Amino acid sequence: MSELTYAGKTFIFRIGNGTVFRNTYAADGTTLHYETIEGPTKGAEETVTLHTAEVAPGLFMFGRVEKSGLTDDGRVAEPHTGTLEPA
Repeated sequence: MSELTYAGKTFIFRIGNGTVFRNTYAADGTTLHYETIEGPTKGAEETVTLHTAEVAPGLFMFGRVEKSGLTDDGRVAEPHTGTLEPA
């Protein structure tokens, strides 16, 4: 597995539906603290466990389950595209 290039860093994630998150990844890469800074759920924040897979060298796919109610019944697949920039 490649170095976890996201670990210990904070990014601004803008997704196609207009929602913007501030994502802060733990130094060990196992958790994410997100805060919604724009969009219909502005102000929501939570720390979640990450489920990661390296799909190509240095390219990771993330999954998470939110306790906050932003997903229905605990788990809903909701793929997003967007832009990621250092915060």
